[in-house]
Amino acid sequence: MPLSPESFRRLFASRPVVLAPMEDVTDAVFRRVGRELGAELCVTEFVNVEGLLRGCKTARRKLALADGDQPTAIQIYGANPERLAEAARVAEQAGPAFLDINCGCWVPKIAGRGAGAGWLRDPEAMVAMARLVTRSVALPVTVKTRIGWGPESHMPIVDLARRLEDAGVAALTIHCRTAQMGHSGAADWGWAARAREVVSIPVVVNGDIKTADDAARALRETGCAGVMVGRAAIDHPWIFREARALLDDGVHLPPPTAEERLALCRAHLIANTEARGEPHGVRVTRRHLTGYLRGLPGASALRRELLFCDSLSGCLDILDSAAQRLAA
Repeated sequence: MPLSPESFRRLFASRPVVLAPMEDVTDAVFRRVGRELGAELCVTEFVNVEGLLRGCKTARRKLALADGDQPTAIQIYGANPERLAEAARVAEQAGPAFLDINCGCWVPKIAGRGAGAGWLRDPEAMVAMARLVTRSVALPVTVKTRIGWGPESHMPIVDLARRLEDAGVAALTIHCRTAQMGHSGAADWGWAARAREVVSIPVVVNGDIKTADDAARALRETGCAGVMVGRAAIDHPWIFREARALLDDGVHLPPPTAEERLALCRAHLIANTEARGEPHGVRVTRRHLTGYLRGLPGASALRRELLFCDSLSGCLDILDSAAQRLAA
């Protein structure tokens, strides 16, 4: 259910390890995977405001939150402030914990049209847009952004953080690269630390969080209220429980066992097939297989078998055979 302002603040008291919004990845099934492995807070895939307002089936699917899928934020993106505000009101009815505005996606087909990180080309317009959206809904509104469009000499994030707070934004997630960097180069967490120092709202640090040690170091170096994990979770969703154990107890957990890896392959395949049918549910699980099977004896051959199998029953037979070989 939606969070009150007080509950929203309490959400960050535990320094949450957050599952990042990722298109075609953080659907309801993968959010459940992440949550079961320790992700306290999840964000949906990107919801296109134009598609949502047209009643597009895909956008509506992304909006749907099942029982137990909380706290989850719905992330929306678009280039028109009024349409963003209208879409925010629609998304609010789905009952998310809060709403997030995507001002960080650097992909040309999004940023090039003024949405996502395209807002960073005009910080004044970005702040005005955020003010309009926050005033249009009762839910807390957050912003996920990058440190600037680029180059590094034009990094607006510190002043922008202050202005977004003044506009009513309840929290910021800062991916510590510029839009022009995409996924290249190293994320500079120092920018998140500088932004955090000038605002009173929670700041979540994002970018190059690949291990539990990275999560702990990012929080220690920045003093941020939370850390967000993106691409690393696709291959290794166990990062959430590993980071939680390190942050809470100072303990380095052992890596998942071979049995756990096979069990997650099985559970994810079944859940995706239930949600999407065959063969689509089988195929969308493939992006995770390289990481899930990493370190298993014969992992390459096993992965090849699974990649050429489109049926759930066939994939489960392959996994059962692998489990039997391990047990022998």
